[in-house]
Amino acid sequence: MENKKSRKKGFFSRLVEGLGKARQGLTERVDELIKYYREIDDDFFDELEEILIVADVGVNTTMEIVDELREQVKENKIGDAEKIRNLLKEKITNVLATEDDFEVKSPSIFLVVGVNGVGKTTTIGKLANLYKTQGKSVLMAAGDTFRAAAADQLKIWGERTGVQVISQEEGSDPAAVIFDAVQAARSRKIDILLCDTAGRLHSKKNLMKELEKINRVIDREYPDAHKEVLLVLDATTGQNAVTQAKLFKEAVGITGIVLTKLDGTAKGGIIIAVKSELDVPIRFIGVGEQVDDLQPFVPEDFVDALFGDD
Repeated sequence: MENKKSRKKGFFSRLVEGLGKARQGLTERVDELIKYYREIDDDFFDELEEILIVADVGVNTTMEIVDELREQVKENKIGDAEKIRNLLKEKITNVLATEDDFEVKSPSIFLVVGVNGVGKTTTIGKLANLYKTQGKSVLMAAGDTFRAAAADQLKIWGERTGVQVISQEEGSDPAAVIFDAVQAARSRKIDILLCDTAGRLHSKKNLMKELEKINRVIDREYPDAHKEVLLVLDATTGQNAVTQAKLFKEAVGITGIVLTKLDGTAKGGIIIAVKSELDVPIRFIGVGEQVDDLQPFVPEDFVDALFGDD
């Protein structure tokens, strides 16, 4: 129990550190606004809107948050700008919250999707490490057979984490790789199978067909396995991440989102925009290059770290 607490505290410290740029772009500017105004008026709300939009919270989400704040201030006759900070924290936490508890069942198959360059293969390696350290048996499948060296990259992660990788030659049928991996996972009673998938095919239609084929293989060969479709997004791409998420949600359906490279952007508000506009849970976040810098997403911890609160 003590180890679990210290690990959690250790990641929270890294989260606070990793969100340094995002804090500068969002919450430190909000704090400056509060100090400057002290009293709440229309100009205050106009500047708050600008801060949120510039931080990539998104226009629609920003308007919703600010409209709710206006209403709350009016109803409760709040005149002190200092009180806005906690109200804003509460609003952001509510946007990021999800109703379901993400509990990994055994056996589980994770299809990990996303465009090339977002850190998809690295995310799979880090997930393998995370679950292995939790005592679960893990297997990885190199289903991105179209990208040169994708399988080699996954094998390097396999060596680092001590997790086997199921692969075939470059250019092989991805569904055939997943078929082999599913057979291996089922026969060995593996807890978690992590499947890499193509990040780019010739068109959205081709990508959808390929992922549908993979889904059919899993449903046919291992119907008892719990299935998750995780979309990996790069936080540094800003509003492009929202666009990508909408396309993937429409094309293949996604059950959760992994947001990587949050340590690399001053526009950390993108996590709020993605959750608000997609209504898909954020499952994991990445705030660094270390193998254990990808962790399950806890909205309250994230918002505390973003606001620099213990």
